[in-house]
This record gives sequence, structure tokens and C-alpha cells, in this order.
Amino acid sequence: MGCLNTKKLKLSSMKKSLFVFSFLFLLRLSLLYGWTGRFQALMDINPSFGNKPSNSRNITILLWYWPFGRSLSLRGDVCWDLYHIPHCRLVDQCSLFPSADVVVFHNRELVQGRKKLPFDLPRPQGQRWAWMSLEAPVYSSNLRQLDNLFNITITYRRDADVTIPYGELLPKEDEGVEDVPQNKSFLVCWVVSNYKNQHKRSMVYKELSETVPVKVYGRWTKKPLPSRALIPTISRCYFYLSFENSVGKDYITEKLWRNAYKGGAVPVVTGPPIDDYKAVAPPNSFIHVDEFASVKDLGKYLQQLAGDKERYSEYFKWKKEWRVKLYTDWRERLCKVCPQYDRLPQHKVYSDLEAWVNATSN
Repeated sequence: MGCLNTKKLKLSSMKKSLFVFSFLFLLRLSLLYGWTGRFQALMDINPSFGNKPSNSRNITILLWYWPFGRSLSLRGDVCWDLYHIPHCRLVDQCSLFPSADVVVFHNRELVQGRKKLPFDLPRPQGQRWAWMSLEAPVYSSNLRQLDNLFNITITYRRDADVTIPYGELLPKEDEGVEDVPQNKSFLVCWVVSNYKNQHKRSMVYKELSETVPVKVYGRWTKKPLPSRALIPTISRCYFYLSFENSVGKDYITEKLWRNAYKGGAVPVVTGPPIDDYKAVAPPNSFIHVDEFASVKDLGKYLQQLAGDKERYSEYFKWKKEWRVKLYTDWRERLCKVCPQYDRLPQHKVYSDLEAWVNATSN
């Protein structure tokens, strides 16, 4: 749901008065019927219950509408309860606009004209508006209309004000090395639904399949994989084509983090330049198409590598020290704003959002 009628904000003062009355009434009941004792019982059972740092004020993050219309529960203190991020109040009630520190707008609905910005409301001094997107630049047209409006960018880019990658590496708590999956039955696998001949990845696939066999799944080949079968299927492949459908700065999606790394296959990647991958992925954990003089040379290398168990296993050594963290929940992404809030520039404005979105890698 989104903020469909901003005129309702005029009722906010009445609602606040009702809230205060209700709070005082419930407080009186709690004293009469021992609710404070029940809270203490919860503390005795779980000492971490309610044990949240109290040395800072709450930052209110208002999501003006849910991305793609898919809402999630915001009951309780979501950022603390789910992700242990303190002092972060995540809300989607548009009546809270006057008190929000940050208001977040998802790009897709804006550029398609399905959602509007709240120009009819007085924007509180110091309130920051955030532009959020996880899509490649090719899907972010009509951005001129958004110039001089946003103070914060929230996206997968490393140079965004708040970076929300599809995945990242975190240090492992143990030192065990995961075994390289041994049940390999295919040399190269690919899962693809949106196949278009003009895509670079489609051209690379065509050339590669002329040199080595490629097992293809997905709607394009009418062999869709249910989610529960995705990782087990990829684990049977020596190499997985982590081919992005668009080329964009830092645009590295779940095709690398989930499909290849979680699936136990060595990713063969194409998308942003190799330096973008090196900035976020372990060394010697992936193979970039651009490293080879030709796609035919790439195919020969994959065949040779699969036949050399010792060299192949080198591509999994990173798992001794690192584990993959996937980000799939919009709530977790939004909660990441709060720990960075005090470090965000106070007077930044994106005067040419389109130019920033379409910036290329150095």
C-alpha cells in the first residue's frame, strides 16, 4: 500500500491526541493488572528482551509506498527485533510524514507514473528524501523529472549514500573449509528466463555453446526450476554463467551471490568491468569473460580447469575465511539507513540524478 491521499494528514493532530489519551489509559491498566510484572517475566526468560542501547534518539524512516506493491509487516521494533539495529523506527504510515527523518521512494513506481511525490505537503526542515532502486540503469529512464529533489541514494552502487548490495561477504566464525561439491555432472550451467538476442550475455552464450556444452534451465528453454531445486541443480555444475542482463556500474546481482557462490559452482561472469567484481568478491573465486582474448579461449580454459581437481579447488579456498550474506528483505535494506544517518551529508542534493545513475565504472 502507498500514501494514496495526503489530505488525511490534516487529521494527524486529532489522532495524536487520541493516542496520548489511549496511552495514559493503558498505563493505568498496566499498573492495576500487573502488566509490568509480565514484562519482567519476559526479561527473566530472555535477558536480551528489550535490552536495547538507549544513548541515542530514534531515527524515523518512512517508506512512502512498498516496492512493487508487496508489503511486509512492520509490527514492533522491526529493525531491532529482526536485525539488531537500534534506534531505527521503520514505518509506512503516511500520516507520519511531518515527523520522518528520511522518506524513501522506490524508483520503479515513480518513473512509471504509478506513484506521486508529496509535493502538496510542507516538507519539514531537515527531512531528507531518498531515491531507492536495485535495478540496472537501463530500467531507470525519465529521471529528469526527479532532479533537485533527493538528498540520499539507496542502491547497490558502492558510491551510493547507503549501499544495499544483493549480497556481500562476511567473516566466518569458524575456520572449517567447505568441501568442493563432488557430484558434478555438467560442465557449464545457466538459468535464464529473459533471453534477448541483443544482450551481450546472449551473444557470449551462443559463442560459448559452440565450444563447450551448456546446460540451460529457465523459462526461456521451458525448463523452469522451482526455488527449492535451484541450488541443488547448480551444485552439479562445474561452472555457472552468472551473466547480468544489463551492464551497469557495480550491478552484481544474486546470479553471483546466490546462484554461483551458494550453489557451489565457479561463477563465469559478465556485466560490469572486472575491477567492480574484484572490489567485492574474493580473489580467484570467479572467471570474467573479459579476461580472455575470445570466447573460444574461455571455453578451452573451462574444459582444462574442470579436468584438474587441484586447480579447480583453488576457486573455493575463499570459503575458509568468508561466508555469503544475501539481502532479500526490503526491511533489512531500509534499516541499514539508520547506522549511517549521522554520517550522511546534511545539505546534499542530486541536481542531475540521471547523470549519477548512468555513471560508468572508472
